[in-house]
Amino acid sequence: MKKMSTYGKGSEDAVSPVIGVILMVAITVILAAVIAAFVFGMAGNVSKTRSVAVTATKQGQNVTVTNNGGPDNQDVSSFNVTAVYNNGTEQLYNALHQPELLKPVGSTIKIPSGTTPANGKDHLIVTGTFTDGTSQVLLDTYI
Repeated sequence: MKKMSTYGKGSEDAVSPVIGVILMVAITVILAAVIAAFVFGMAGNVSKTRSVAVTATKQGQNVTVTNNGGPDNQDVSSFNVTAVYNNGTEQLYNALHQPELLKPVGSTIKIPSGTTPANGKDHLIVTGTFTDGTSQVLLDTYI
């Protein structure tokens, strides 16, 4: 009986473990790079979303903006209310002129009669500035 040659069989056994080790090292390096990117690069850019409810209603030619509160209401240092009327004019109501504007829960501001045109919709933007210096749009609506 003829004996089968085992030439090459021994060398093939070593290929699989070497490739396995190389793949494991490559995966480890890639995972380390991804984790480092998240820890060192992206963690500082995450900002906190604040939750403060503000509503607006229109009655005739008056617009009433109401602070309905929320978990982050105590952190609001000021509110800015910007009304962009459909005739193109813009009016800003802010804490420089009215320090307590909308700060207490339930407080309202009425945009005076005659500044809001009776026809068409006006753009109303309410921005809150917080004690940590950040600001966030709390209401952006057409009314």
